[in-house]
Amino acid sequence: MKILAFDSSNQALSIALLEDDRLLADLTLNIKKNHSISLMPSIDFLMAQAGLTPQDLDRIAVAQGPGSYTGLRMAVATAKTLAYTLAIDLVGISSLYALTPEAQGVIIPLIDARRNTVYAGFYENGRAIAPDTNCAFSDLLDCLSDQQDLTFVGEVTNFRQQIEERYPDAHILPTLPSAYRIGCAAITAVPVDPHAFVPTYLKRVEAEENWLKNHEAGDSKTYIQRV
Repeated sequence: MKILAFDSSNQALSIALLEDDRLLADLTLNIKKNHSISLMPSIDFLMAQAGLTPQDLDRIAVAQGPGSYTGLRMAVATAKTLAYTLAIDLVGISSLYALTPEAQGVIIPLIDARRNTVYAGFYENGRAIAPDTNCAFSDLLDCLSDQQDLTFVGEVTNFRQQIEERYPDAHILPTLPSAYRIGCAAITAVPVDPHAFVPTYLKRVEAEENWLKNHEAGDSKTYIQRV
């Protein structure tokens, strides 16, 4: 099975081509760049270097979220278009899973959601042990009090001091998203309907949150008019 996997849910763009679990080619750009401009040219470059055509692909795997709203919408739209036009499988994998390395103990991948909030996952032995969440970082630290052998990965820089104060024995490892990890997870994942596939945001956009402070949830007609 030949798989094209990619993640543009945050600053880093990661793309990988796999044949089953064998990595054929990969590319990671960790720079502030518009992924909508670089994603397709980067895919074309990797495909050419691997000697593949789009018709050689069997499956598209994409980071489904959480993460940057713009990055997620762009990646999911690209993945849906490719899967539909090529008539091949589409699989969505958590953006937080893409940050998890092979390690012992409980792995907590983090994406900085600003204002001391995070998107966080909970993994052990490569499997999720709780659903991905969006929460205040202090709440996350509180809920981990019963856990041992913790490793925080992903976008950990802004949270290092808080982690060290609360869990001085925890491991802190900055990591970039790995499209190869996404591709490997996609091998056994169940394909989804491209038409129904949507990003996993885990929280509302800021404009909607501000509007809901003064309005009833569900009043969509007024929401659309006002925003």
